[in-house]
Amino acid sequence: MKTKKIYWEDLGVTAELSEYTPSGKIGEYHIMLHVEPRKELFEGQLKRIYLAEERISQLEEMTDSATILKRYFLSDSTNQQPLMKKEPDCAISIIQQPPLDGSKIAVWIYIQKGSKVANENGMIVSEHNGYRHLWKMGMHEHKGDSAWQTESLLISYEEVLQNFNANIADNCIRTWFFVRDVDTQYAGMVKARKMNFEEQGLTEHSHYIASTGIGGLPADTRALVQMGTYAVTGFEEAQERYLYAPTHLNPTYEYGVTFERGTLMEYGDRAHVFISGTASINNRGEVMHIGDIVKQTKRMWENVEKLLEEADTTFDDVMQIIVYLRDVADYQTVKEMFEERFPDTPYVITLAPVCRPTWLIEMECIAVAERNNPQFRDF
Repeated sequence: MKTKKIYWEDLGVTAELSEYTPSGKIGEYHIMLHVEPRKELFEGQLKRIYLAEERISQLEEMTDSATILKRYFLSDSTNQQPLMKKEPDCAISIIQQPPLDGSKIAVWIYIQKGSKVANENGMIVSEHNGYRHLWKMGMHEHKGDSAWQTESLLISYEEVLQNFNANIADNCIRTWFFVRDVDTQYAGMVKARKMNFEEQGLTEHSHYIASTGIGGLPADTRALVQMGTYAVTGFEEAQERYLYAPTHLNPTYEYGVTFERGTLMEYGDRAHVFISGTASINNRGEVMHIGDIVKQTKRMWENVEKLLEEADTTFDDVMQIIVYLRDVADYQTVKEMFEERFPDTPYVITLAPVCRPTWLIEMECIAVAERNNPQFRDF
């Protein structure tokens, strides 16, 4: 993996890039774009972000590449999302999780090189080497409580997957649930997800799905839950493995939630590791270091590191990190800690309350590592 930073002074935009580009094979890029506020309205910052995206696409290494996913982190989604352009050629995730660098917008971009990419009835499909990678973002409902909305979203998603001869239990690798007022609405989401999963045979005796359930506001003020998903078809059962790190973390079902700590996907030439939202917790399910942002951050890192180790990877393989903070006043402390620990890794720090009030910080990440698995097809 290689990393680099580009700063366009005229735009006031910094691009943090990581790439995994083995010769003659599918290339992958993760990019975080950060814009300087410059005492400018949202429209001005958005315009500069869009210009930076154009410059990214014009880089020599991006020839014959396709954008798979863009996630925009906004400071006021209800008022800002209507000002954004429609982008049907990639999966778009837009959520109010304000970047804490003082700007109104930041974006995470995932790009592949060498794939065949298409929009098939709202599902972004990346196809190569007999695999179909299915990305669907921004799903939400506008009536009912958080439980009803979650159940409706999962049923609708299952119906969409059937068009690809797929289902949630066998093919979904990663989900994101953004919950409005997480302190009061998260319980309904958890209850509905658990019931839906049980109906599909997803229990503590089988497996769950890597996930992040975090505070976030959809643009539609009636939406209490917004869901994003990633699924794969064409892989063998032996290619997928779940991560537990039992010395540091307990099974999530022990405190009533239903997600995997992490999921490892093995391909012939590489491994993908999807680490779920991870916080300062021990293997008894107890919050560690209540009230101490520094110690919680260090314990969070330790937990993630153990999950990565279980996947035979390290932080050196991590291509992107999203950090969620509950208290804006902790930003400077956390920023300095991440700058020191991860000077080259693309990351963004946002304001997004974690599902337990005593958790001050949470992070998720994606790692890609070289492999030589001749029994599996390359990515």
